[in-house]
Amino acid sequence: MRIFLTGGTGYIGSAVLDAFVRAGHHVDALVRNSETAAQVQTHGAHPIFGDLAQPATYADAAAAADGVIHTAYEHSARGSELDQTAIDTLLKRTDTRGRFAIYTSGIWVLGSGTAPLDETAPLNPAQLVAWRPSHEQRVLDAATAGIRAIVVRPGIVYGGSRGIVGDLFKDAANGLIRVIGSGDNHWPLVYDRDLGDLYLRLATNRDASGVFHANDEGDESVNDVVAAIAGHMSIRPSVRYMPLAEARQKMGAYADALALDQKVRSPRARALGWVPSLHSVSSSGPRLFEEWRGGRQAAYSISGEAQ
Repeated sequence: MRIFLTGGTGYIGSAVLDAFVRAGHHVDALVRNSETAAQVQTHGAHPIFGDLAQPATYADAAAAADGVIHTAYEHSARGSELDQTAIDTLLKRTDTRGRFAIYTSGIWVLGSGTAPLDETAPLNPAQLVAWRPSHEQRVLDAATAGIRAIVVRPGIVYGGSRGIVGDLFKDAANGLIRVIGSGDNHWPLVYDRDLGDLYLRLATNRDASGVFHANDEGDESVNDVVAAIAGHMSIRPSVRYMPLAEARQKMGAYADALALDQKVRSPRARALGWVPSLHSVSSSGPRLFEEWRGGRQAAYSISGEAQ
């Protein structure tokens, strides 16, 4: 199978790329420069030079694929606009028979909830992602044109040295972890390799369409995660609890997203036979610490070579 992938060097996209290459599929990955091209080539993918803001640079490659997977997002003022441009480009093809499109959203579109939230839960997006539901719907509406349309809502991803949990490891190593609010709120989480495997399962299952949640269902609180990370540091870090109002002043709408209290369920993914290999950060501490340390060492090595 031939796949066109955006965000192949990103946190989620790199896990997706690895999953498809391991399974023997051809992956065309959108890249901006020779450095990111080398990264995807090292992982077994074929680079396509282009830019999300310039559809002509990647439209043909996307149209030639059996399916498209959109994991890229530019964290800037024009991020939602570029996301819309990418969606319109990736869904544009005359022959749609048998073709699939997977769009990456996230669990923050659900808002907080006292009861577990599955794929049927009404949306109540955090301000930071208020634009995402309309983008999800645009992808799902493509089903009327014959495309097998899929929306994935990952939990907060862990594994390796990147992402929100990776930042907590870094903060702990530096001696101070900042927690927004009391830390009693729950974060839905998912291991990066398990997430990549779900994308592969969705792409190769011809009956898979619609919305799929992806999380390990460990129902860990932020305090649980912080305690697990802190316990693996040679010197136990301090933990500072930051009032939400103060966090908003420093971080804007991102603070409210991190303060959401969510317990999320993934029944549709599990119905396809997807079973996460890791079930929580707390129960996987030693492995995750070694992955984080290995990722940091690899980053330092690449930085040194670049100099």
